[in-house]
Formats: sequence, structure tokens, C-alpha cells
Amino acid sequence: MKAFAISPSLLNFKSFTFHHSYSSNPFFPLSSVLPSLSPSRLLHRPIPRHSPIMAAASFNSESARAPPAIPMPSPPLSKFKIGLCQLSVTPDKGRNIAHARTAIQDAASKGAQLVLLPEIWNSPYSNDSFPVYAEDIDAGADASPSTAMLSELSRLLKITIVGGSIPERSGGRLYNTCCVFGTDGKLLAKHRKIHLFDIDIPGKITFIESKTLTAGETPTIVDTEVGRIGIGICYDIRFPELAMIYAARGAHLLCYPGAFNMTTGPLHWELLQRARATDNQLYVATCSPARDTGSGYVAWGHSTLVGPFGEVLATTEHEEATIIAEIDYSILEQRRTNLPVTKQRRGDLYQLVDFQRLNSQ
Repeated sequence: MKAFAISPSLLNFKSFTFHHSYSSNPFFPLSSVLPSLSPSRLLHRPIPRHSPIMAAASFNSESARAPPAIPMPSPPLSKFKIGLCQLSVTPDKGRNIAHARTAIQDAASKGAQLVLLPEIWNSPYSNDSFPVYAEDIDAGADASPSTAMLSELSRLLKITIVGGSIPERSGGRLYNTCCVFGTDGKLLAKHRKIHLFDIDIPGKITFIESKTLTAGETPTIVDTEVGRIGIGICYDIRFPELAMIYAARGAHLLCYPGAFNMTTGPLHWELLQRARATDNQLYVATCSPARDTGSGYVAWGHSTLVGPFGEVLATTEHEEATIIAEIDYSILEQRRTNLPVTKQRRGDLYQLVDFQRLNSQ
């Protein structure tokens, strides 16, 4: 496993964490993948007039993503079960950790090889609570009992855990952070929420996460024993560019621990999951806290697994629940063959540029 730290980065990201198990993924020079963007060339470029097959070939679909996409690697297994643990969260941190432990053990006992937890599962979701419940993940088990539990269970149960998110204290700053643990209990990756939840819908909800939290600067994709996973946290799901970059880096699955609210949840939660899965023709898994109408922030719930055609494969309501569902990676190639959007992108008209990969050369 290797990790790269690169600068500058996409969307003002300053570093890039890419945990990978393959040995050669050439990053192409900018000049080899970017067409001239001069106004005169754009205005006077002729429009291809060919048969559909010939026209698709002339579009140079791979130049629509710069550098060209990394081929999706063969996953370490074809089918496996995922567990989504929709947990109730209380002000009692010790209780929250013990409760998450029980839920993970239950999911593993039902065959889950990958377990996903909710966003901010060890703390109430509030700016007042984040500093109080924050843990120094890098300082070890005593300073981070929440991640110590996840590490221990992943090792004992021989499962992969995408540990939802917890408030993290690091270098005098607070982050909303997701840790991924492998079957040996080792920390594989740490994703800090990139897009902070700063919204104001008059009469409905106002929440300014940036009052206490600092935005992460690193998209996170990680190779695990259940495939290559791209990680986002809640509000990250609203930004299709991040999911497209993960797809271009060969992800099989996107995991988004989240806590949408009672205003945006009914409108957008399922819609966004299905959109990200459909856009990129891969699996999307989400996990929310259970709804507590007595808390200051009321979560929508509805943890869900979506397939590569945008189909809802498994979901729940708002109460506490654990979903066990099957992921079948053999369907990914089938769907991409049935509907070959990857090969039909108009590289002559638009482009997604992954600056981190370009600058990693």
C-alpha cells in the first residue's frame, strides 16, 4: 500500500491520499490530455457529422477526463454483504461507543464483511458538542476511544469498517472525520469532510458547520478487502465532481456516512444517492443516525444501498435499524456495457480535470 501527498489540488484541496494496490498507473502530462481551450478554436471547431458509432469514436471520450481514467481494478471478491448500522445517538459518549460496538458485532454475525456507520455517531450533532466530544485520532487509543473500538473490532471480526464520522481534534483544529479500518485492525485511510454544511433556509433550518469545523482538503479513495472505496461525508454527496473523480480513479463503491435533516432529507437524500450511482455506474452506500425528535438536530434517517443503475437495493425508515444487503461487483461491467456512457463522453466539448493526479507526476 502506498500513499501520495500532492499539491496543488482540485477544488482548493492541497493534498491527496490515494491508497492503492496496483503497481503502475501512469499519470499523463497536462499537454497530452488537454486540448487547446483558446476561444477561436472553440468557436470554429467543426461539429462531427458521422454515424453514431463513428461520431462516438471521434469524440475522444477519454479526453473528457484528464488524466484519463484509471481502469477499474479487478475486485478482490465478486459478492459480499454490507451492513449499514443506523444508530441512535445520545449525549452519553460511552453509551454511544458501546452501542456501536454491539451493532457492528450484530452485522458481522449476519455475514457483513463491510460495515458502515453514520456521520457523527459518538456525539450529538451540534457546534456546541463537536469540541467536547472531539478525539485526537493520531494520538492513539487513549486519546481516541471511538476509533480504538473500531480498530479492535475490525481485527477481531476480520471485517472492513468504514467508521462513519466523529469530531476529530488535530493541530488545534476540529474536523468531521471518517476512518477506514482493514481486517487486520489497521487504519487504512482517514477522510476529513471536504464540503462543510453551511446552509440557511429561512423558517426551516440554519446550520453553519464552519463555526467550529475546518474543511478537509483530501479526496480519499482506499483499497480494501472488499474493493476500492471512495469516501465522502454527508454534504460531500452534493458535489458530483468528487464522485466523478472517485469513479475515474477506479472506485467500485462510494460510501457516504451522512445526517441529512428533516428539510433536505425528504427532498434530496435518496435523489442524490441515486444520482451519484447513476452518474458513475457504481454502488453507493449511505448511513444516517436514527431520528431523535427531541434532539437539537433531527436526522432524516433512511440509510440506503443503491446499485449502479440507480436502483434502491435496500433501505430503512427513520428508526434504529441494521441493513444487511448484498453487493455484486459483476454487475458493474454489465451495466457499463448495457449503457456505455463512459465511452460516450464528449471530450471535444467538456472535461473534468483531476488536478491532484496531474500534479502527482
